[in-house]
Amino acid sequence: MSLDAPDQGTAPRTAGTAPAEPPTTWSALRPLVLRLHFYAGLLIAPLLLVAAVSGLLYALSFQAEKLVYRHELTAPVTGPSLPLEAQVDAARAANPDGTVTAVWPSYEDGATTRVLMSDPEVAEDRSLAVFVDPYTAKTRGELTSYGSSGALPLRTWLDELHRDLHLGDVGRHYSELAAGWLWVVALGGLLLWFGRRRRTGRDLLLPERGAKGRRRTLSLHGSVGLWAVTGLVLLSATGLTWSRYAGENIGAVQDQLGGATPALSAALEAGAGGDGGHEGHGSGHGAAHQGSDVGIDKAVAAARASGIEGRIAVTLPADGKGYVVKETDTQYPVHLDSVAVDPADGRVVDELRFDDYPLLAKLTRFGIDGHMGVLFGLPNQLALAALMVALILLVVWGYRMWWLRRPTKERRLGAGRPMPRGAWRKLPVTVLLPLAAATALVGWFVPLLGISLLVFLAFDIVLGALSKARTGAS
Repeated sequence: MSLDAPDQGTAPRTAGTAPAEPPTTWSALRPLVLRLHFYAGLLIAPLLLVAAVSGLLYALSFQAEKLVYRHELTAPVTGPSLPLEAQVDAARAANPDGTVTAVWPSYEDGATTRVLMSDPEVAEDRSLAVFVDPYTAKTRGELTSYGSSGALPLRTWLDELHRDLHLGDVGRHYSELAAGWLWVVALGGLLLWFGRRRRTGRDLLLPERGAKGRRRTLSLHGSVGLWAVTGLVLLSATGLTWSRYAGENIGAVQDQLGGATPALSAALEAGAGGDGGHEGHGSGHGAAHQGSDVGIDKAVAAARASGIEGRIAVTLPADGKGYVVKETDTQYPVHLDSVAVDPADGRVVDELRFDDYPLLAKLTRFGIDGHMGVLFGLPNQLALAALMVALILLVVWGYRMWWLRRPTKERRLGAGRPMPRGAWRKLPVTVLLPLAAATALVGWFVPLLGISLLVFLAFDIVLGALSKARTGAS
């Protein structure tokens, strides 16, 4: 997202040269793209920089979490794992005021079992995670947990910093603006980079050899942007899926296209599970659950028998619903099947296979998991970190080019002057009308992008009026 208009890339005509070629659609459109790229870089780049820095920290937080909370997350292997029911009882004994809602059994040797509880002292959108040694049933600590990925306090804090700067709904406007404009400046920069004339094809993919000063900075900006553009556009699209305003529109379109994510039904038939149904969140031993209950271990065994494999999460029965046992392995190939189990007899009452998801729902899940850094594990997180570093460099190089054009004694040119105004008036009608229609549609679909674009236009009009007033006064 360059903050400066790139070199024109065309040599001036001299006497005896052939007449200039007729203007192309790109030659008419290029000044408009340059001007938009300039203003977007100037005014939106600070938001992109904040998003990139916080996103980089978030991408690194997965591995940092393993180090910071090593004591809670791991336990020495001292023998076979104890039944889950014994581990849940240990968590309840450590926190008698809490109510067990879910259990994440140990998924590999040396990993603790995570027992999630609702607690009066924990916010409603959080859970209290009690970490239990699966070999001794001793607790190894308690931490707040957030979201389906089980973010612990460090990653939760960085996630909220990236999402809303810890400002709540007001702060979400920043991230939606950043996500809404990221694809615009990325694709605009791509068009400008491909539209430049260059000596060799190498200069398209790699920084120009021997370039100095502003030209070298532009070469770095363009070549790195070319390599990063696909990832940046994907991050922009997936980030918008859970934004406040654009996210609602995306969800509505997804539903209309039949791409809504299917849901597992854990509801029990009337009278099932014993008289009185379910009250609170049982642990499988019948203390809080009113009625017969086969217990969490038999519920998991029933789920395993129906094909649920690998890393799982178990939601305990409550409010007329049975156990829900779901796979949570998001690394490729993903394992995200789930089943519901009747606590009365351990019978599987419903199942949902990831293979049965609509294609659009699968792609949405892959995109969101990739954005969160959980799709491919460490490679995903490293790729996110590399993209964030690239975005930080692109912003820094853009401001550097802007700075290099500041007025000096030898050069009176104003700092970062954009392309002249009125570029849109030079567009052919056959280009202008479809472009205007597409812009209006995108502005409606991504409201904060449309509103900020109108602000840019008003800003440009004011600058034009002031320029005319100065010209008339001189």
